[in-house]
Amino acid sequence: MAGKHDQVYGLHAVRTVLERRPETFVGAKLLRDSGGKLAELERELRNLHVPIQHVHRAELDRLTEGGVHQGVVAEVRAAPEFTVEDFETLVMERGRALRLLLLDGVEDPRNLGACLRTADAAGIDAVVVPRDHSAKLTSAAMKTATGATETVPVFRAPNLARAITWIKEAGVWVVGADAEAPKSLYAARLETPVAIALGGEGRGLRRSSGSSVSVNANAAVAAAARPTSM
Repeated sequence: MAGKHDQVYGLHAVRTVLERRPETFVGAKLLRDSGGKLAELERELRNLHVPIQHVHRAELDRLTEGGVHQGVVAEVRAAPEFTVEDFETLVMERGRALRLLLLDGVEDPRNLGACLRTADAAGIDAVVVPRDHSAKLTSAAMKTATGATETVPVFRAPNLARAITWIKEAGVWVVGADAEAPKSLYAARLETPVAIALGGEGRGLRRSSGSSVSVNANAAVAAAARPTSM
């Protein structure tokens, strides 16, 4: 059976896949009569013998459902799943330098992409999400992540609460963001190895996850207590 293919759009997202997994390109559709960065990208794709179609903007709009495609939509073979074994190896190898982001029920793909983008900028080693009731790495997520889906692995835990328990047993301090917690995030221990757990849109951490963390801290309290810049 043929492997799964992903649709990737947007200059930065496509270029990041090109830099890291050039062998996975199946084809690409580019805006007709384009120059500049698109023309440069086309030359690189042709050097790899990637089939290219020139299409009108309406076709790219249709493929991306109105997304900001910047004139390019590519089809690539999906990256291998980040497995339980991969995750456990990462945790052990990173040791005391480990940084994780746990997302409990983020269901909007664009929010997942934004979290990945921020995680990449913050030096997070991996993002952990529950296998069910969580956004998938759709084209929209990849576009919003601006390449971070290629640099930050996503582990889909069969059971997030159990994953948190295992992470703690591995020596990682897990801080849960909880709007009801009296303790400010700035007062919480954040030295590595550390994992920050965030809840889904408008709901926060589920009870099973919130009760599994090492400590809960209030990011809203932290923001209110933070001094304003001069």
